[in-house]
Amino acid sequence: MVHVIPESFTEIWVQWRMPSLVLVSLIAQTMLIIGGSRRKYWTNIFLRFFLWLAFLLADWVTILSLSIVSNLKAGAEDPASNPGYVIKAFWSSILLLHLGGPDTITAYSMEDTELWLRNFVVLSGQVIASLYIFLNAWSGNCLNFLSIPILVAAIIKLGQRILVLMRASSEEFRKSMFPSPDPGPNYARYMDEYSSKKAEGYKVSSTKIVDIPKVGHHLNSVPVNITIPYANSLLDAYTFFKMFKPLFADLILSIHDIVNSQSFFRNRSCEEVFRVIEIELGFIYDVFYTKVVVIHSILGGCLRFFSFSCVLSVFVAFFIAEKQDYSAADVIITYVLLAGAAILEIYILLFLLCSDWTMLLLSKHENIAVDLLYQVISHIPKFLIPKNKRWSNTIGQYNLIGFCLKYRPGKCSIYLKHFVSFYDQLVYEYYCKRISIHKELKEVIFKQLQKKSRGSKPSACKELCDHRGEWALKDEECDSRLGWSVMGEFDESILLWHIATDLCYKSDTDENLNNSQLNQSSNTVKRYNSKEISKLLSEYMLYILVMRPFMLPNGIGQIRFQDTCAEAVEFFEERKFIAGEKKACEALIKVSTEILPSEVKGDRSKSVLFDACGLAKGLQSLETEQNWDKEKKWELISHVWVEILSYAASQCQKNQHVQQLRRGGELLSHVWLLMAHLGITKQFQITDGHARTKLIMQ
Repeated sequence: MVHVIPESFTEIWVQWRMPSLVLVSLIAQTMLIIGGSRRKYWTNIFLRFFLWLAFLLADWVTILSLSIVSNLKAGAEDPASNPGYVIKAFWSSILLLHLGGPDTITAYSMEDTELWLRNFVVLSGQVIASLYIFLNAWSGNCLNFLSIPILVAAIIKLGQRILVLMRASSEEFRKSMFPSPDPGPNYARYMDEYSSKKAEGYKVSSTKIVDIPKVGHHLNSVPVNITIPYANSLLDAYTFFKMFKPLFADLILSIHDIVNSQSFFRNRSCEEVFRVIEIELGFIYDVFYTKVVVIHSILGGCLRFFSFSCVLSVFVAFFIAEKQDYSAADVIITYVLLAGAAILEIYILLFLLCSDWTMLLLSKHENIAVDLLYQVISHIPKFLIPKNKRWSNTIGQYNLIGFCLKYRPGKCSIYLKHFVSFYDQLVYEYYCKRISIHKELKEVIFKQLQKKSRGSKPSACKELCDHRGEWALKDEECDSRLGWSVMGEFDESILLWHIATDLCYKSDTDENLNNSQLNQSSNTVKRYNSKEISKLLSEYMLYILVMRPFMLPNGIGQIRFQDTCAEAVEFFEERKFIAGEKKACEALIKVSTEILPSEVKGDRSKSVLFDACGLAKGLQSLETEQNWDKEKKWELISHVWVEILSYAASQCQKNQHVQQLRRGGELLSHVWLLMAHLGITKQFQITDGHARTKLIMQ
């Protein structure tokens, strides 16, 4: 019988399969620990793919290795008498330590937290298998004793992993937000007293006393140690993190929380506000995806220090132990495993020291020990542990006309589209670009939301969540002329305003508004005006529609996008003279739209290409018919885009906001949390405060 796989290869695999797998497990752990601490600001799809692969590979390799060791033939009646089996049993203890998972990435996605019970069962089985291997290899030698502290450290890390997954699951996280049971005032006792006094002949009446909490009474913005960078922001962010966690559990906030939050965010600078939100979302990320919250508790910190000590002590003990009974290759591999585990434990310790949780703790104390520890932390190289990077601080940009001019699907791509489910995603990712968020963009968003919040009562703030651009149009008395563009389905409004904004952008060549000609001096800071901000928001919202459709309300946005692209491609192919986006926009804007496109085409195609051309002409008519200047027109467009952005943020489900935290973060999530802090949310209850009733006897 012919062997497909050569016997020589099989012999080599049998001999080296265990060493290979344990080294692969160590490599996967290294990738997870380093990548897990950085994915908060990683947006590259390929980096995230390799991290996902390492996350899956880490558990699979560890489980496979444990099964191989448990089925090894020791080569003797007593397995413990075989040094090769004993040292591989020692490796199984280290593999169980790997199975505990790195502290920087406990869950890859929210789905992992929902499967915490399944993980508990699987990991419990691996603990039993590892204990079986340990007992089967017991002979009382040095390696047997060294396995004990490794197993203890592994069980501690496994327990913390399951605990974190359980707490981050939607059901348990929601339960953790519930307040303590409150039966309220003793009604029966109150009525007994009422009846008793009335029987005694008193004329009894009751009055209601309302206790109104003071605004800002529980906000602590004064750090003890001001040498810690952004100590004020850390304390404020942690206060609001505890206050607004119910948002992430779909629970209702108290009106008093909203009022206190408004008093803070309405009176702070844009830079400080967004910094507080960055830190707050960083805390949320740690709750759902890492062990940081558990480790920073007193018990968790003690257990973490104990497991760290176990790993280091075993490494030192193995270094001085007798090893002549084992092969040189096995000894070298053991050194690599122990040294790798020790180095990774030290790296995690440095990461924890540089985290916002540690900085928060240090900002609350001021003494020599704290100052010394901060000096040590401040000298850790940034390339080793990045500091103050809490999200990518970038936004995706997608341009429909640019995409249609560059992408021409051929027969091969159509064939691949039918057989490769993620082909479209790869194509869209290729034509997407990311740019840093400019402070002018944040200021426009903040000022618009702040203006809405200041001018509305708490009850009216709920209604602001439903504005999709009509508020900005009505404010400038343009709702009768342009209001139709924001009254349809939301994805339709995004495409209409995206194409119209692009057409107007290419049409306006005024040197005073052309940002490419502004501030070209290297000594001048580039500033972005309403025209540039409108374009940034326009392309960002199309990026959300194309790349993050689940962050938008239910609709047919992707179908409408592909139909619009198909019509645009057909239009450009019929006009071979079109070269470049500017010529394409000029050709589109020249098309007559006197007859509505829907009357000519019907509604089978969902394209809005020429409807958007009509909207662009309507915007340009503000200059010709209403005597607007270009700056006023672009201010209107930017305000409409801020409303569209705000509406999308408020309608996005909370789990989608949490999902984006592991992909580098999205501006949409920051806007959503900012709106909630300003009271522009539907997740709060309006009450009269804490009331109690008092008897009055006459």
